[in-house]
Amino acid sequence: MFWPMFNPTYYLFALPALLLGLYAQYRVRSAYSRYQQIRNRHNITGYEAARRMMLVAGLPNIPIEETPGQLSDHYDPRTKSLHLSQGVARSPSIAALGIVAHELGHALQDAEDYVPLRVRTGIVPVVQLGSWLGPIIFLLGMLLQTPDLAVFGLVLFSATALFALVTLPVEFNASSRAVRLLTNSGLVVSEEEERGVRSVLDAAALTYVAAAIQALSTILYYVFLLGGFRRRD
Repeated sequence: MFWPMFNPTYYLFALPALLLGLYAQYRVRSAYSRYQQIRNRHNITGYEAARRMMLVAGLPNIPIEETPGQLSDHYDPRTKSLHLSQGVARSPSIAALGIVAHELGHALQDAEDYVPLRVRTGIVPVVQLGSWLGPIIFLLGMLLQTPDLAVFGLVLFSATALFALVTLPVEFNASSRAVRLLTNSGLVVSEEEERGVRSVLDAAALTYVAAAIQALSTILYYVFLLGGFRRRD
């Protein structure tokens, strides 16, 4: 009765976020595919651009490692290292510039002790636990007709929503820094290049908005179930 896939009400909460998520993924693939085919004016690869921007921004010589997969690029604040997919590290495209600059935006946040980034990094262990254990405890509490147990599961799962919400300023700020990095380093020299970079960054940002809405909609669904259970009780 309470398992989401068997409850039609679940889709009233989940469907809008799901559709937005699918649209965001489409936007990301579309923008990346388009601007990955357009070379930047300097014909500089993502790896070379990273080194140049580090120098201009006064960042230390951050280790750069290739990571498998597409669009798997990220900055790891724990190891202080930049991980670039092969398609970005070795590509002289406009898309590669935007992605590398965004990840270096996170490196700048780390260097400046940007509070939202610290909060996000700090709650990762709780999120990893709550994302899978929270729903189990919640549903167990509902099945056993133990509201306090269900509430505990809901609170535990809520860490995922907190993580998604804290992620928004982190990602938006990193994108703003990315545009400034590219401009200050002279890597973006035309309106077309800036438009391409912003298109890639905006599409990526939409995925984080969709993730936050999805997490909140799931919490609202659990609250709805819990409210109905208490009214019956």
